[in-house]
Amino acid sequence: MKLQEQTLKTIMYVIGILIAIVALFPLVWMVIAGFKAKTEVLSSPFRFFPEKWLFSNYSAILSDPMFLKSMGVTFTGAVFFAALSLIINSMAAYVFARLEFRFKRTLWVFVICTMFIPGMAILLTSFIVVTEMKMLDTMAVLILPGVASAGHMFFIRQFYLNIPLALEEAALIDGANRWTIFTSIFFPMSYPVFVIVGIGSYLGYWNSFVWPTMTITNPDLFQIMQFLNTFRSERSTEMGLLMAGSTLAAIPTIILFLIFQKYIIKGIKISGLK
Repeated sequence: MKLQEQTLKTIMYVIGILIAIVALFPLVWMVIAGFKAKTEVLSSPFRFFPEKWLFSNYSAILSDPMFLKSMGVTFTGAVFFAALSLIINSMAAYVFARLEFRFKRTLWVFVICTMFIPGMAILLTSFIVVTEMKMLDTMAVLILPGVASAGHMFFIRQFYLNIPLALEEAALIDGANRWTIFTSIFFPMSYPVFVIVGIGSYLGYWNSFVWPTMTITNPDLFQIMQFLNTFRSERSTEMGLLMAGSTLAAIPTIILFLIFQKYIIKGIKISGLK
């Protein structure tokens, strides 16, 4: 019996290692390709490691002021987007989790239904709205339209439903109002689920491409994915430089995951759906 269990564990470890290798291979190749000459990245036959390691690709992309500016603008926008997403979605989640009002169920069904509408389906109408509101070529057009998310509201609401009613009732008896209860009890206790929602919002903003391309034409406001696409169009032959830029663009998200990975796992466990 013990031998069978040990064999099963060994098989699981092997499968896990193989999956990790397959998943990490594109990322590792991208990092190494950043050290290759421009004619070597897509050369045939395929070579995983470069014949000569060139650090000039990374130094060149780091010396490009537009690349650094797009990284800074995107990071700033992502932080603001994640913060607003947490504030707005958590308040809405508290309302649907704890307050009673007319048409609450109807409104909640309406909110949930928006989860099933593809973003591409409302892309044109969203563009018309922001155009009429004179929001094009501003940071507001990148941040405000996507702040409220039915998925994030649902996720936070499920977490709030697991918080004991006794805490809220005790606060009400002591004279606290709903806003005080939310800011003093629910908001501080939301750290595990906030990590999940905050990182999801941050990554969604950081990786966005279609919406920034449609709404931003000012190079000073180019997002990092938009910049890399423009770079690829204008300097398509310099693949080593593009791989270096893509690697540097991925570093903030990798660092974010490494910092919060244990909180992500904890948040998923705590935020079990009822």
